Parts: sequence; structure tokens; C-alpha cells
Amino acid sequence: MPTRTDHRPTALVTGAGAGIGRAFAHRLAADGHRVIAVARDAERLRALTDGLGPGHMWLAADLATEDGVRRTGELIARTRVQLLVNNAGTATTGPFTETPLSRAEDMLNLNCRAVTALSYAFLSHARPGDALLNVSSTLGWTPKPDLAVYSATKAYTTALTEALWTAHRDNGIRVLALCPGMTATESQRHEDAPAALVGTPEQVVAAALRALREEDGPTTVPGRVNRLLALLTTRLLPRRRTLALLAGPGPGSERAAAG
Repeated sequence: MPTRTDHRPTALVTGAGAGIGRAFAHRLAADGHRVIAVARDAERLRALTDGLGPGHMWLAADLATEDGVRRTGELIARTRVQLLVNNAGTATTGPFTETPLSRAEDMLNLNCRAVTALSYAFLSHARPGDALLNVSSTLGWTPKPDLAVYSATKAYTTALTEALWTAHRDNGIRVLALCPGMTATESQRHEDAPAALVGTPEQVVAAALRALREEDGPTTVPGRVNRLLALLTTRLLPRRRTLALLAGPGPGSERAAAG
């Protein structure tokens, strides 16, 4: 547990073992936060927190399970957490009826149920100045056929977060949905995509923290090109045209988990 003599603000980051979550942990520690890193892989978490310096914590928990969510929620309830980054998520690519239903259930559990439960635990104890950041995706607005369930979970995350932003905007608690486009991570490198459409985890984190500081709305989309595409596909093009443009052959079924 955090010591009484450590007066740094505490940030809890889920899915901290890799990708965007790991980048959040490094940036927040560098900015003066005490980080509680949550993910499934204890060895990765131990290496991460050792590299961050003294005073940081980790919790090995599978947030796709009731036990993992319960233990993380209890940690939030008994620890003064000023910033919660709900980053843990999983995606399975492939035709809807050719992908095991268990994979869809994994996505619903991790991407929706865990985000809801941990947001509830955090906001039940949040004070003015605290912040909740839920990592969503541009696919929440622009669903792809080979990522149907994942896209749906991100639509849920964005809608939930925007509603929570509205509910808390006048009490000093900041709420933000982070909606990155393609991001080059360990599990998803996007090497075949145009470079202008692919961001790094560090760029995504910088955009998210800047949006939190500026308090400019309930959602943020990192990257100028991604923002323009989001505007084009959600506001300017007919919905049928947008969905047709997004349709295409999938790269096959694979699972990628953040943390």
C-alpha cells in the first residue's frame, strides 16, 4: 500500500503491461504521480514498476473475471486514487459467426463490464479535481465488420463516458473518453497502414493528458488526420457510405489484449 509520507497524487492504470497502458504508467510517473499498475502478467508489472522508481505499486488481476474486477475495485475503495485510467481491453478480429462466442464474451467482460464497475468504484469516492479517463476507440463511431463486437464495446465505452462527463461536469470531477485510431503496439503494429494514420502509444498518452488539462469536452481523438476522418465519417458522409468504406476482408482471427 502507499506510504503515508508519499504525498504524490496516485494514478491507477489498467492494462499497464504493454502498449498505451505502459506508456501511461511511464508518463504519469515522470509527471510526478505514484502509479498503481494493473494487468494480468505479474512479471511484466514487477519489471515495469521497478523501472518507474520507488513507491509505485502493481496488482496482477484479470479484469475479464469477477475476481479481478472485485480485487481492483476494493483497491480503489481503500486507496486515495486521483486518476483512474481504464485502459485494459481486448479485441478479436474475424467474421462474427466464425469467431468463438467465448471471445465475444471476453470482450464484453473486459471492455464493458470492467470499465463500468471500476468507473463506479472510482466515482463513488472521487473528489473535485480527480479525473476518470476511459480508453475507447474511433471504431466506436465507425464499426468494422471483422471487429463487430469490439466496435460495439467501444461505442458503449464512449457513450458511458460522455454521459458520466455530463453528470459530473459541474462538480469538478473530470471525465474523458480517449478515442485513438490505429496505434502501433506490441500486438498490433499496423505496418500496412498509411503512416499518417498510425500513432504511437506515447503520442496517444500526450494527447489524452493535454485534453484532461484543457477540459475541452467529453471525448478526444489523438492525431489531426484521425480527427478529420472521424469528422468525415460521423458527420459528413451518409451512414451507409461510411459502413461500406469500412467493410473489407479481415486479416484473420487473432486476439490482442492490452495488459
